[in-house]
Amino acid sequence: MRAVIQRVIEASVRIGGDEHARIRHGLVVLLGIAIGDTNEDLEWLCGKIARMRLFPDDDGVMNLDINEANGELLLVSQFTLLAQTAKGNRPSYIQAARPEEATPLYLRAKQLLNELVNGRVKTGEFGADMQVALINDGPVTIVIDSRTRDLSV
Repeated sequence: MRAVIQRVIEASVRIGGDEHARIRHGLVVLLGIAIGDTNEDLEWLCGKIARMRLFPDDDGVMNLDINEANGELLLVSQFTLLAQTAKGNRPSYIQAARPEEATPLYLRAKQLLNELVNGRVKTGEFGADMQVALINDGPVTIVIDSRTRDLSV
């Protein structure tokens, strides 16, 4: 499982021209689910996202997690995060989980993050063609992968 986490001033998702979700101050999490990802991967990743100290304290130091900063979270599925680009110029998405495997994990991520972020989670729609708009704050952008348990890919 791979996630791109961005601290934002605001963000929204549009589907079919209509606004589907909007948050103010918080995090946008773009989530890619790979073949073979497990509930263990999901629980580790969601816990890491909820505990990551990406928000400034009174001294301007990134010392607060999303709950301490009273932020919201926008979760968006994005299979293209699993792109393989070593060969040719067309990315391969062969490592991305098929919808029948990815959908339950995405729905569980939504549920778990909602529990961890005190009910302040909004989402895109799994498999939909979405337009995501955001104002990155900082900018702060973190890439995290559950398989490497590392913040760099």
